[in-house]
Amino acid sequence: MKSTVIKRSVVIARHKTSVSFEEEFWKGLKEIARARRMTLSPLILTIRQCHEGNLSSAVRVFVFEHYRAQAAAASADSSGSFTMIPALANIAAQAH
Repeated sequence: MKSTVIKRSVVIARHKTSVSFEEEFWKGLKEIARARRMTLSPLILTIRQCHEGNLSSAVRVFVFEHYRAQAAAASADSSGSFTMIPALANIAAQAH
């Protein structure tokens, strides 16, 4: 399956920036924002405030960790070795 990278502009703290993600990450990010009753810009701002470096990478990791945490919570055997990266745990707590 070939994944297409989509570049979009977003306004974060009154500054326009562009981020590039695969379509699946855009869908996941939108689902997370919808579930938290947020638009994309405030969610991306929250992620940016908690992560230094490349914004696209930070968002990908956030989306991955979100769904990984969901899978772990849904698992009947939650004794696995997964741990959330501390910075991402802070993001999750702030975004709720």
